[in-house]
Amino acid sequence: MKLDPNKKIDIKELLQDLDKYEPKRRGWHWRDKRNENRVVGDFEFHETSEELKNYVPLPGSRGFHYIDPQPDCVVTTEIASGRFEDDIRRMRMAAWHGADHIMVIRTAGQSHIDSLIEGTTQGIGGIAVTRKQVRASRKALDMIEEEVGREINFHSYISGVAGPDIAVMFAEEGVNGAHQDPQYNVLYRNVNMVRSFVDACEAKKVMAWADMLQIDGAHNANATAMKAWKVRPELMVQHAINSIFSKKVGIKPENIALSTVPPTAPPAPCMRLDLPYAVALRDFFSEYKMRAQQNTKYMESDMREATVTHTLNLMISRLTSADIQSTITPDEGRNVPWHYNNIAAISTAKQALNGMDGLREMVKLDREGSLGKEVRELKERAVLFMEEMLEVGGYFKAVESGFFIDSGYYPERNGDGIPREIEGGIGAGHVYERDEDYFAPVSVHYGYNNVPKEFAKASDAIGGDTFEDRTKIIFVDELDEFDNVNTRLKEVEKYYDTNIVKPEVEWRADGIVATTIFLPLDERTAEFAAIKCGEKMGLEDVTVVHKQCIHPSEGTVVEIKGRVKFDIDINELVIPEKASVLSEDEIRADIAAKPLFVVAATVGQDEHSVGLKETLDIKHGGIEKYGIKYLYLGTSCPVEKLVDAAIETNADAILASTIITHDDVHVKNMRKLHELCIEKGIRDRIMLACGGTQVSNEIAKEAGMDAGFGRGTKGIDVASFLVKRRKEI
Repeated sequence: MKLDPNKKIDIKELLQDLDKYEPKRRGWHWRDKRNENRVVGDFEFHETSEELKNYVPLPGSRGFHYIDPQPDCVVTTEIASGRFEDDIRRMRMAAWHGADHIMVIRTAGQSHIDSLIEGTTQGIGGIAVTRKQVRASRKALDMIEEEVGREINFHSYISGVAGPDIAVMFAEEGVNGAHQDPQYNVLYRNVNMVRSFVDACEAKKVMAWADMLQIDGAHNANATAMKAWKVRPELMVQHAINSIFSKKVGIKPENIALSTVPPTAPPAPCMRLDLPYAVALRDFFSEYKMRAQQNTKYMESDMREATVTHTLNLMISRLTSADIQSTITPDEGRNVPWHYNNIAAISTAKQALNGMDGLREMVKLDREGSLGKEVRELKERAVLFMEEMLEVGGYFKAVESGFFIDSGYYPERNGDGIPREIEGGIGAGHVYERDEDYFAPVSVHYGYNNVPKEFAKASDAIGGDTFEDRTKIIFVDELDEFDNVNTRLKEVEKYYDTNIVKPEVEWRADGIVATTIFLPLDERTAEFAAIKCGEKMGLEDVTVVHKQCIHPSEGTVVEIKGRVKFDIDINELVIPEKASVLSEDEIRADIAAKPLFVVAATVGQDEHSVGLKETLDIKHGGIEKYGIKYLYLGTSCPVEKLVDAAIETNADAILASTIITHDDVHVKNMRKLHELCIEKGIRDRIMLACGGTQVSNEIAKEAGMDAGFGRGTKGIDVASFLVKRRKEI
């Protein structure tokens, strides 16, 4: 199965013969040819990686010949729709925008599950990790890799008392990275301390065999502490514990990554607090990788606010050389994982990182000033924290004493930490010392294993294990006859490979649309008035996803979502042919060879000027940019005056703007312009074009124009038309 960029991914075909599919590769992949000086378009970049074969560039790239330089660091997107068949579609979208680390979030309950799940398929705010989902996702990513021309890392979570089981399945199915941190289990899932660390030994050993990247979970401390900026010393201690533990078990340092999350966000003075912390981490953990992520603790439903914080975090990433840049979706605070907000977050990262390319060559961190002082103090506090932990009897005793997630700035303590009992928690008492004759016939195993002398290695006893012989892997397809992918695909069958479409934001044909409403009301009243507006617009299940007071009494902006009741038959759409546009170089070359002059005005009684001026002026990318000369006659210009000016200047074209449309005055003015040019004897040698918010090419041509330009028209569109049309006259 090979993907065609012009066709949707066929989920049904993807699922065929899934029981026989083998991942094409295993192990983590960093971007190729990083930090080599390379020319992309007109620019030299210093902190990029190899470009993509197929991609969607940033919107602003239009002014730079649609270049799409790829940053040096791996770019993450997190997906949690709960339906893996829709996650796969979003993975493909994300890859086209530059993501090469796909993290699929599992259900909150995954950490509590005590065995490998094989049956249940759909989660709430995530998916339960099953072999079928993992294999289908990896199979899709194998194909998407070929489509975009870059390896893509697939990632999920190895946590809870089922951690070792999940680690084995991930290794078998080509998962490339995972969160694995025994402290997360202890502090946030109340898994018994001994059980958690023993399980982690086995899980990490398997991850090491599979060459997976391991990301820790220390960032959860500043996502849960009441005053996150005060737990910075503790965060470094947590990072240290998991990093050295992982290294001792056998994971290569280059496959150990710290999940670094800035402790603050605006309106706090975040750079003054977050940058020293990031620098201190680099000083302490230089042999390991850094994975930068936003702090969801401060993320509300405001998209702009989340994006600003993300951008500030990205500056820290650039200054401290983050190896992986996570892109928490801007709507994380809404718990609404929409397709296009995943892409918005990826684009924010790519845009910011490209914009700051080479920043560290021009801006140096001042280690002699306040930054250096703060970095030193943080490191000293972290060392003192570690020393006290050892004095009280080690990590387990420190946790039992409530050292961790305490919101005091160490050595201060507020007594609000998370204490756990050494003998308590999930799985307590379930760890046993191995007997002298203990034997596990597997190729990858942590600790003592009494392999009989007749076997060169333990797995020879069974003729090879699943890491060596994939035929021994038992593939469970579906156990639930009602809750499974086949049922879900059947429910939306009319929207697969047909001419019927419905809006969506999360799942195929979920029918959800969003709209923004401003109401001159207080926040509470506006919220319910907005819901009523949505209902009157014909939406079902209307919900407020964002609201913001603009003034206590003057007004509130509210964003709502709801479901539409209708389908769209694309065969019934009337879609005009899209005009091809010449490149900037082609236009300039033609104008240089044969100059072109136009007269322009807003005609009739119309006083609107902005649109026309932006089409003309070089400042806004107008036709002047390409060497076209013009005479602007202003607004409310009589049609007769415009035609006379064209005759007097021997103009090649007339550009008319008309915004007002009552009584079809825009059509009448275009028709009058055409007829007057015939009357004056110049119509056969002059080009006529008209633009306006309600003008279309069809309306304009019907009124006698050579072309019409509507909303969104740029100078290049008009210039391209003039160059091509002139050759036809």
